[in-house]
Amino acid sequence: MTNQSQGRGGDSAPPDIRTVIDHESAFPPLRRVGMFRPLAWLKLGWRDFRASGGSSIFYGVCFAAMGLVLRLILNNAPEYLSALTCGFLLVGPLLALGLYDISRRLENVRSGLLGSVFSMRGRWSNIGVLALVLAIIMMVWARASLVIFALFYNKGMPTMQGFLAQLFSLNNLEFLAVYICIGFVFASLVFAISWVSIPLMLDRDTDAITAMIISCVALFINAPATMVWATLIIGSVVLSFLSWNLGFLILMPIIGHASWHAYKDVVGNAADRH
Repeated sequence: MTNQSQGRGGDSAPPDIRTVIDHESAFPPLRRVGMFRPLAWLKLGWRDFRASGGSSIFYGVCFAAMGLVLRLILNNAPEYLSALTCGFLLVGPLLALGLYDISRRLENVRSGLLGSVFSMRGRWSNIGVLALVLAIIMMVWARASLVIFALFYNKGMPTMQGFLAQLFSLNNLEFLAVYICIGFVFASLVFAISWVSIPLMLDRDTDAITAMIISCVALFINAPATMVWATLIIGSVVLSFLSWNLGFLILMPIIGHASWHAYKDVVGNAADRH
């Protein structure tokens, strides 16, 4: 097993996995992973998707249905649609909880959709705290999004067709820049505190504060890999929306399963300390 100096001494992460261990800390050891390790997570996610026997499709249908409902209900209110669509992505890690549980069950040679639906049983207090944090971030983002719209469209909100036409015109570069920058701040915060924290709480019943700290530390020591992973997630989401939500049926379950394997790769066990 790799020692502490190996885990923290290198300037860049090698292709193999190395463990960062602090013998005086109660936190689990965290591993460094190579920059393109997320591609292996996607491969494992695809394997779990195929092995789930259709259970994963249920969650894909739920993601697609939520996207479709948002589009239908808010078709004439682009300011609310964009805010809630991005907000939907902010709580995505929590919505994928059942997919994490399916991957966990497959590792233990167990399966079943019903068990994954009730995967939070016995963990409501810990996961509920993180859910509350994500909900607050989503509400703040929704408010910030509406303020940005109000500042740039102070003469009345455009229709959806007009908004899409104006969105990519040169006259709205300032709006796009501000909206993307503010959205990036919120998305980065959510990604940092949740990318391994929810699978960690599901797997080990860790308290929410500890899990969020571990998630942030794991992100900092794996910055290259997490940038690639975040790019793959954003690309999958954009592709899903461009395909009229049909991409959610397959891409979101794969991302959910892959997130479980990201957690298993990055967060070590107590045995790794020896």
